[in-house]
Amino acid sequence: MYFYDLKDVPEKFVTPKHSTAYGRLITGDQIEVGILRFKAGEGAKPHSHPHEQIVVVTRGRVRMTIDGQDFELVPGNAAHIPPNVLHSTDVIEDSELISSKSIVGGVGHRI
Repeated sequence: MYFYDLKDVPEKFVTPKHSTAYGRLITGDQIEVGILRFKAGEGAKPHSHPHEQIVVVTRGRVRMTIDGQDFELVPGNAAHIPPNVLHSTDVIEDSELISSKSIVGGVGHRI
């Protein structure tokens, strides 16, 4: 499939093992892109995975910790998470973000 209308992509909890992220995923052979929402007070507990990940905040405010470094991200900020690096997210206010994750072992966000 080449083109998507996001309203036709089903929403789901994408990483319930690690986070409360809820949204839509588009999966290719090498990369998966998620348009994810979090409510204030939610987030992702500390975890790591073999996937490389880039996160862009489009709405709201989140605090991320990556390899022991904390940073507060607002719309227009992005974070790069290398493979196998411990990271977590604390959602300060209702937020939306775009998350791109490499496909490893046939999976992306659904680890």
